[in-house]
Amino acid sequence: MELSPSPLNRLGNSSLGVLPAVAGIAYAAQADRGVLRLAASLAVIGFGILAVRGYRLSVTYEHSQMMIRGYLRTRVINRERISEITDFPAVRWTARNGRKRWTPLTALMTSPGEFSATRLHKERAIRRLRQWARRGRG
Repeated sequence: MELSPSPLNRLGNSSLGVLPAVAGIAYAAQADRGVLRLAASLAVIGFGILAVRGYRLSVTYEHSQMMIRGYLRTRVINRERISEITDFPAVRWTARNGRKRWTPLTALMTSPGEFSATRLHKERAIRRLRQWARRGRG
């Protein structure tokens, strides 16, 4: 099952990359040297990737694993390695080498200014995720 923000919230998440990309395009258009245009173009590509990843922020859980899509990386965690879903929200888990790890659930983070319906949606998603994780521990 995939837990993701609402479409409006997804657009807000992608604005982290869209707004700087637009500024980079404007800068590249007016830059007078090739090196500056190249640098601006590379920045636009990077911010474009960030915009797409921001839109795709989500947490997907299946029978035995959880996949967390963040701004910079996607992490897959086996359910038996999960020790807790925190209030932050984040996943506390143990790596194969025994090291304790912590991965934030960016897609389900709340902010003080968001709509109450959005906050409730995220809180319900975290509760469902906790229930799924508990069932895996037996």
